[in-house]
Amino acid sequence: MKSTLILLAMAGLLLCALSAGCTSPTQVEVTPTGTTATPTVITLPPATSTSTATVISTPLAVETLPSEQAVDIVVYKQRPDATIHLVYNGGMGEIFVQNVMMRVTRSDGQVNEHYLNDGTRKPRRGDELVMDGTRGTDRVVVFLTSAGKTYKIFDEPLANPYY
Repeated sequence: MKSTLILLAMAGLLLCALSAGCTSPTQVEVTPTGTTATPTVITLPPATSTSTATVISTPLAVETLPSEQAVDIVVYKQRPDATIHLVYNGGMGEIFVQNVMMRVTRSDGQVNEHYLNDGTRKPRRGDELVMDGTRGTDRVVVFLTSAGKTYKIFDEPLANPYY
């Protein structure tokens, strides 16, 4: 009698777990075409040009994300070596974010573009992209692809105040 009761209780718990979706995968796999896997923090040499991933569209002016898709990024220039850092801090709309791309137009005329994600997953809180800059004023533009649409969310010149 006790073994039948225990067996029925275990079957009930198993049924509850299956109906709650506890067996479904928790990681969403993102597989963009034409990209290769790289580490979370990316430091790139100045001779690199463009990435192979594709931006859906290129907006002309800085756009405000819809409030339900809002995320926080921090862009700054490091003082001693003039590297430019983009830190992705996530936010309310981070579930919609598919890609973050930073384009740096250096004061020497060189243009570099790199993506925050590594081709196998979406950007996560704390991810950082590091690109080489110059000691002069470099223009930084950040594009964010959210829910299938690309927004220009940052477009400013960054000067190194200590040089």
